[in-house]
Amino acid sequence: MTKNNSLLLLTKITIIALIVGAIALPSVLEIVSPFWMLIFFIYWIIYSDTKVLYLFALILGLLTDILQGSILGQNALALLISSAFIFSVKKSFYVSNLTTQQVYIFVASIIYLIALILTHITIQGFNFSWLILLSPFTGAIVWPLVRLFLAKLKH
Repeated sequence: MTKNNSLLLLTKITIIALIVGAIALPSVLEIVSPFWMLIFFIYWIIYSDTKVLYLFALILGLLTDILQGSILGQNALALLISSAFIFSVKKSFYVSNLTTQQVYIFVASIIYLIALILTHITIQGFNFSWLILLSPFTGAIVWPLVRLFLAKLKH
């Protein structure tokens, strides 16, 4: 993928992730919904060859923090750490079957969740909904649909 195509795909993915993340859902569904920016960004990591991956992760994480009104840097840190994990297994992820990819998405979502919870506990104390622990499961479940949708978008 060329550099221009990669940046265009990242722009499309970012806009879609922000729109999907902004859709109003009932409170229970909103809590257990997957980390949309992470899932869409993972797709971009796998199918692009860029050297500034961590810069984009930082920018997208900060953008997510601003739009969600959360602690500045919370999503940025979580996205950076999860992206590092996905980048380390990129070659394996790319050639894996769908079930193995879902396991990678699950692990990356758990890493993202741990970073979010630790930051939240450090700043605001131990007050969060336990339903958020289901987010990695929903992320792994929706991965095949996201991958199919983004594959159609890429072409």
